Amino acid sequence: MKGTVYKSTGSWYQVKAENGEFYDCRIKGKFRIKGIKSTNPVAVGDQVEIDLEEISGQTQGVIKKIKDRDNYIIRRSVNLSKQTHIIAANIDQVFLMVTLNNPPTFTTFIDRFLVTAEAYHVKAVLLFNKIDIYNEDELLEIKFLAKLYRDIGYECIGISAKSGKNVDKVKEMMLGKTSMFSGHSGTGKSTLINALEPSLNLKTLEISEQHKQGQHTTTFAEMFDLSFDARIIDTPGIKGFGVVDIEKEELGNYFPEFFELKQDCKFHNCLHLNEPKCAVKDALEEGEIPWSRYKSYLQIIEGEDEPYRMDNYKK
Repeated sequence: MKGTVYKSTGSWYQVKAENGEFYDCRIKGKFRIKGIKSTNPVAVGDQVEIDLEEISGQTQGVIKKIKDRDNYIIRRSVNLSKQTHIIAANIDQVFLMVTLNNPPTFTTFIDRFLVTAEAYHVKAVLLFNKIDIYNEDELLEIKFLAKLYRDIGYECIGISAKSGKNVDKVKEMMLGKTSMFSGHSGTGKSTLINALEPSLNLKTLEISEQHKQGQHTTTFAEMFDLSFDARIIDTPGIKGFGVVDIEKEELGNYFPEFFELKQDCKFHNCLHLNEPKCAVKDALEEGEIPWSRYKSYLQIIEGEDEPYRMDNYKK
């Protein structure tokens, strides 16, 4: 029987079968030894084949096959540096929640997320949340950030999950699609999802005053069917986003503004570091490429994993 994984708790998976029923499923051991370095061989959004069996009067499933993924979002595991974690698979688009403060979202984190979305063919949209609580200077900063990413080609929307501003615009973009929501804890993912579909009534918690960080309210990635012909994947808040499986020679391809200039570099394999007649470095000097983007590029290419982690910015 075919089905789609709606929830992963690490050892058990909730699968919605083609008959519309949900089944608790486990996986066959062999999935763990197929060279999959991921901490979770099965991810939310995966299309799978299951066998049903009766155990102690309950119908349970065994996942026997995972179909090829159209795409996925992956990051380095928090505690296991050599392993990766697939956050979700087969996604039409991902919304990254961004807040200026309470908690802060830094450009290095945004850029790492966008690079991964580009590399794995997932459309990314930036949602600048909490615009109802910013003062004039903060709003100017948000507008500056939004223009920076719009100029690159990303869709940016200023929203307030609490007041409902532009929530309808987000809803419209979700029609007929599977959308994933991601961002730091406390950026308002659960609040926004509740605004989109109040019947879900997801738990929300206040920001931790001590560190201006969000508190985790979502423990596992989970997909929900919505009442307006859409599916949503809610994900745990993430502190850092480690880029994986991207070669240095490829990295520039996932910065769209770098890729656009690549053909004008003297060397076809230019890494945009110290090479002569580099179109990207020239554009940087002319102010046509933001320094924040180039800084993110350098951090990734040099393998710096720590600066993007939110808890390194505690005061």
